Amino acid sequence: MKEYAYFLGCITPNRYPGIEAATIKVLNKFGIETRDIEGASCCPAPGVFGSFDLRTWLLIAARNVMLAEKKGLDIVTTCNGCYGSLQEADHILKERPELKDWVNENFKEEGLEYKGNIKVKHILEVLYDDIGINKLKEAVVSPINAKIGAHYGCHFLKPSLVRGHGNPERPTILDELIEATGAESVDYKDKLMCCGAGGGLRAKELGYSLTFTKQKLANMKEKGIEGVIDTCAFCHLQMDRGQIEIKEKFGEEYNLPVLFITQLIGLSLGFSTKELGLDKHSIPMTEKFIR
Repeated sequence: MKEYAYFLGCITPNRYPGIEAATIKVLNKFGIETRDIEGASCCPAPGVFGSFDLRTWLLIAARNVMLAEKKGLDIVTTCNGCYGSLQEADHILKERPELKDWVNENFKEEGLEYKGNIKVKHILEVLYDDIGINKLKEAVVSPINAKIGAHYGCHFLKPSLVRGHGNPERPTILDELIEATGAESVDYKDKLMCCGAGGGLRAKELGYSLTFTKQKLANMKEKGIEGVIDTCAFCHLQMDRGQIEIKEKFGEEYNLPVLFITQLIGLSLGFSTKELGLDKHSIPMTEKFIR
């Protein structure tokens, strides 16, 4: 049985525990177990912390990787930011031995040592590579009959040479996973645009941050899209809670349900809306996503 160390990050356990529940249920359905990473901290966000102090960011990120290494397990994440931070730290330490030695020296007293013998994976990679589209299709018992807008987010795709998911301007992995559930993944204008939350923008300039979200939602509505599917807990917060904030700041309503990819897959596998935590979202589910 395959096992992964599940790196929860901050937003999933604190704001959207349904993402965790859905992810564990879906993986368990296909014989994949998850283990907690005791003592894990914030990833921390690479675009913010790493931009100001590379070495401090690297120490914190490397520590999280080393905690999983101690268990002998690859890491799975459900946040693009966490994925970006941990995967980039792992990449840097494998490419720059002087930084690896420096990190190990700093953690000698804690009994941790970076060895570089595990991988950091995004949940999309586990769904696509470990389970596969065909197995997902075969397991569907409650097909999703809806037009879906896929939101990839930024850190999953770039920097492309480090991520290794092919052409970042023409990704298909999320669209394929969406369509495995029976849903239709609909292309729309600015599909690969940022949700607006990243780089500290949501915290510093919420109104400006929401203009990105508003534009994406409007583009989806133009194409008749009935639900948003994302791959990142932070994007999820921006697209879901952000719709309430958009109404408050701009007086505009979109009422587009937002689901994490494992929540959509979970519905297609027969799990209920409540089991997947969809009843706790800011934007209520429509009948398309109620089981």
